[in-house]
Amino acid sequence: MGKYSDKNIVITGGGSGMGFALAKLLVDGGARVVITGRSQATLDAARERLGKNAVAVRGDVASLSDLDDLADRVKGELGTIEALFVNAGIARTTLFESTTEEVYDELFAINVKGAYFTVQKLAPLLSTGAGIVLTTSAANVIGMPDTSIYAAGKAALRSMARSLSRELLPRGIRVNAVSPGPIDTGILEKAMTEEAAEQFKAQVVADNPMQRFGTLDEFARAAAFLAFDATYTTGAEFALDGGRTQL
Repeated sequence: MGKYSDKNIVITGGGSGMGFALAKLLVDGGARVVITGRSQATLDAARERLGKNAVAVRGDVASLSDLDDLADRVKGELGTIEALFVNAGIARTTLFESTTEEVYDELFAINVKGAYFTVQKLAPLLSTGAGIVLTTSAANVIGMPDTSIYAAGKAALRSMARSLSRELLPRGIRVNAVSPGPIDTGILEKAMTEEAAEQFKAQVVADNPMQRFGTLDEFARAAAFLAFDATYTTGAEFALDGGRTQL
């Protein structure tokens, strides 16, 4: 019997990166997990790696009809769920002076509206004592250049952790947020040249009190802790950033 062998779980944005690491931790612990994402190819690869206890559902959290379909699929596959990880989101830097309405709307549609309605649509399936974990970001605490829209959206999620906690407490459901700082997901090497990625990472490490990036496993264990073990905690934001926002 694994630690999560009796748990049914949904992770949006679970096909890659931090969401996949979380899904793997939970599946390895015996949980049944539904993961979502927009790329069918990414989901198929994740499903193959995770094995028979994982179900992959393609959908866009910015689409309420896709969220309705997700809720129907989760109800059919799992019935009730013990944890919901609202992890789907996009990160995009944009200069304040040249930000377009299109970019603004896309970031808020996915990162804010998508998160809010994910909780609304799946809340009826949450069992008493269930945990919801929203993925925020250290960017919502510190002023970082070229992140004004992204950071504002993550600040909105931090506020939701408080207000939705009050909304759902009568059902015994806790809502918390995990706030990652620099996590080594491998995305920098894909988005930049090798030299540029190394220079950027060196600067991040120099600015971090713990002098390193966090790992995917550290993110997964922190998120799982908030969902299952932090039973006397709700409305909180857990900083997972090597002290960057605290020291």
